[in-house]
Amino acid sequence: MTFAQILAPLLALFGAAPAPAQPAPKPPAIELAPGVMPVPDPKNLYSETAAGKFSPNVAGALERIYVPNHKGHTVSVIDPATLKVTHSFKVGLYPQHVVPSWDLKTLYVANNAENSDKGSLTLVDPKTGKPGKTIPVDDPYNMYWTPDGRFAIVVAEAHKRLDFRDPQTFELAFSIATPDCAGINHADFAIDGRTAFFTCEFNGSITKVDLVNRKVLGTIALSQYFDRPDAQALVQVSLKTPKYVADPRQIGGRICITPGMPQDVRFSPDGKTLYVADMMADGVHVVDPERFRQTGFVKTGVGAHGLYPSRDGRRLYVANRGSNHVYGKPKGRGSVSVIDFATGQVLTTWPIPGGGSPDMGGVSADGRHLWLSGRYDDVVYRIDTGSGAVDFVAVGKQPHGLAVWPQPGRYNLGHTGNLR
Repeated sequence: MTFAQILAPLLALFGAAPAPAQPAPKPPAIELAPGVMPVPDPKNLYSETAAGKFSPNVAGALERIYVPNHKGHTVSVIDPATLKVTHSFKVGLYPQHVVPSWDLKTLYVANNAENSDKGSLTLVDPKTGKPGKTIPVDDPYNMYWTPDGRFAIVVAEAHKRLDFRDPQTFELAFSIATPDCAGINHADFAIDGRTAFFTCEFNGSITKVDLVNRKVLGTIALSQYFDRPDAQALVQVSLKTPKYVADPRQIGGRICITPGMPQDVRFSPDGKTLYVADMMADGVHVVDPERFRQTGFVKTGVGAHGLYPSRDGRRLYVANRGSNHVYGKPKGRGSVSVIDFATGQVLTTWPIPGGGSPDMGGVSADGRHLWLSGRYDDVVYRIDTGSGAVDFVAVGKQPHGLAVWPQPGRYNLGHTGNLR
């Protein structure tokens, strides 16, 4: 018998009754940007990407892995059931990422045609796995979609610019200049759909963009020494490769004086924390998106690069590319670290057997595997999310942002599959 059950008859003798149990307070409603779909669970913005929650728009899509081979100018298509490449096809120059459309009906290969004006998007039909027409688009290094689906956001990295285009014709509607964001790169979107956060690979920063009022709200530098002004003062902005000096605070310690190189970025399930992978700092920056300041840093592995939440929204997989160099060597110290969203700590790290270069990819629809390109090893890794065991599939030259398709979710925000 509980205390409340013992107390109730005593209170009744004196004409008093225990206060009724109060329901748990509901989380405050999220004030969404116009046109953005409701957030069913404010505590988990990944709730609609759980295993089995497929949109009707992906009905009939083949289960395939689409791998853009950056130096091969091709896409390899893998059947995950057999771990075999079913076919390959030519695309535009220097394909970077395979990006599902906002409505999940089409795949786009972003061919940024490095150092030329021949950038393009190649359409792929996910029901056949075959390419369609190619659309000329200026410098599509990466591509995202506004949360309401009204515009495609082409990340024009070489121009320090975001180009907002009609999602059907890809005619330019307007642009937002990002002059303080050198190497504008990957992005994620606030839970209310009002702001986006883009990493700046070549000046160690992250930029906050107001999507409603179409302007940059600010840019802040990121550092593994975010709470150490003495260490930050030693950083030399002219350096491009790793260089270390003695740590003035710790005997035998070292400080990397090369600026960071932020890569992928992802929100925590409650939308209150940003995680930013940094391939020079070998870990993940922790950022408060509301106050827009860095609050932490988590060491993971060499060349932290891609970030992918688990299907249950409890863990974050960090692909550590195994090198701090933009052009790394095969058989590097590649690995995958697993961060617990609840604690922000690394639970385990899985090395790539024999060395490797895990880069970009996605989680399988059932959550059992993490698929990543082996950027400098011309392979794709299928990693068991229970054990960390790795299977290898040979593909083309320098595979980059592969897409796992189909995936659960209502709509895609961009990149290789950032679904909500």
